[in-house]
Amino acid sequence: MTVPLPPLSPRTTARIGGALYLFIIVAALFGEAYVRGTLIVSGDAAATARRILGSETLFRLGLAGEMLTCVFDVALALIFYVLLKPVSRNLALLAALLRLTYVGIYGVAKLFEIAALAALHGPDSLKDVDPAQWDDLAFLLLRVHGLGYGASLLFFGCSCVLMGYLMFRSQYLPRTFGVLLVIAGASYALYSLAQMLAPQFADQTLFPWMLLPGLPAEWGLCLWLLIKGIDLPKWNEHGTNGPNASA
Repeated sequence: MTVPLPPLSPRTTARIGGALYLFIIVAALFGEAYVRGTLIVSGDAAATARRILGSETLFRLGLAGEMLTCVFDVALALIFYVLLKPVSRNLALLAALLRLTYVGIYGVAKLFEIAALAALHGPDSLKDVDPAQWDDLAFLLLRVHGLGYGASLLFFGCSCVLMGYLMFRSQYLPRTFGVLLVIAGASYALYSLAQMLAPQFADQTLFPWMLLPGLPAEWGLCLWLLIKGIDLPKWNEHGTNGPNASA
């Protein structure tokens, strides 16, 4: 005979989401800004190879942390669905599916980093290949990783826009963060499209400025969920109206 676990309160659910969000933000910033920012030399495959092989533990640590963010992001998609479905079940589900699609593309993109590391070591059966060719291949794989990450931001941005809209309507989460999340999501999506349509313009002009609106939106929401949770009286007020509110 199994004993069912008691359901988590909305405030506890929100705080768990805040803790997961905090790890995701810190690990993503560490991997993107510090690890890749330190080890990848723009336009120089040989220098990038030397730096990665000279700090391989750091590279692997960043990779492992970002792979963990994929796991936590799947859980966070479910948590946000639970928190936002009283406003609109359909839109909350769509936002969750978009976030899961983002995680899938992002996870595949990380495989190219793993492949780049494998290329830098070079298979034993191909020792006659010029090491510079392995460096070039690894550099190309890292470039594909960057493009895959940029493509994933289109889905992440659309998810953020929907989440921000639902937060703005919810009343039990701060409207300010809803507005900021809509702006951040639109910035993510526009940058992703720009990277596909005009990659040089996106990389040299838009990056990293188009991604900056996400900092106050995501950090603010993360800390609010972790410390404050949600406004329970207003949550309960939504609950009396049912989770199938019109979109």
